[in-house]
Amino acid sequence: VQLQASGGGLVQAGDSLRLSCTTPRHAINSYAWGWFRQAPGKERQFVAFVSRGAETTYYSNSVKDRFAISRDNGRRMVYLQMNSLLPEDTARYYCARHFRGTYYQPSSYNYWGQGTLVTVSS
Repeated sequence: VQLQASGGGLVQAGDSLRLSCTTPRHAINSYAWGWFRQAPGKERQFVAFVSRGAETTYYSNSVKDRFAISRDNGRRMVYLQMNSLLPEDTARYYCARHFRGTYYQPSSYNYWGQGTLVTVSS
């Protein structure tokens, strides 16, 4: 079982990045998906959630209006468009498959990718 996240890198404040999550071994359309991030020395933090049919999305307050989560079931991809990046967005970003429970809790997700590192310089 593998989720492959990609698209991270080193950018300057104000720049944009799009993260991608490949889900080759999952029935992507049967699940909701989320993005989390973890900065060094900090706990894993909820970023965004998209429901199975993409009709519902949730965001953390810190990224709302700057980030957008989307999904392409045909391509088995989940995306995170990140705009107006800030130095405090620096973290490793993880995509994860929602299993059950509260969307913003990591324990509600049962499959995780290896993460992709985003570094935002000031």
